[in-house]
Amino acid sequence: MENNGRTKVPEGHSVVKRLQSELVQLMMSPSPGVSAFPESEEDLTKWSGIVTGPEGTPYEDLKFKIALEFAQTYPYTAPKVRFVSPMWHPNVDMSGNICLDILKDQWSAVYNVQTILLSLQSLLEEPNNSSPLNAVAADLWDNDMQEYKKKLLARYEEIED
Repeated sequence: MENNGRTKVPEGHSVVKRLQSELVQLMMSPSPGVSAFPESEEDLTKWSGIVTGPEGTPYEDLKFKIALEFAQTYPYTAPKVRFVSPMWHPNVDMSGNICLDILKDQWSAVYNVQTILLSLQSLLEEPNNSSPLNAVAADLWDNDMQEYKKKLLARYEEIED
């Protein structure tokens, strides 16, 4: 797919068709604890999502809002995804940027919105502390879970569904 550093999009490709199909898939077979929808009917390339923290983690029952932005080259390029809700996590910086391999160099056109949402939920359970964006969070995750939870709850803001 790569051509001189630019992504080549197949003839007849429509990001809108792909996103419509993914929306139907999300509605027909939703995954527990995650959801995402376009922000408006006029522009299917900007979505809002919710990721609920998995059971048995410091994030249990906490809900976080995310933003997804799809380029015209989607699914051949990863969407821009970030946490809108304040987040305390080893792989998320204070601006909500996420360090996750499938959103960077490990992206594949077989991935979809559901894959992204489930990967984010999994990241809440198992951070990659070997390449943290937030080194303090990584250290606390490994060494002081009580203090980690305090920092997480201090940053957390409840969202409305």
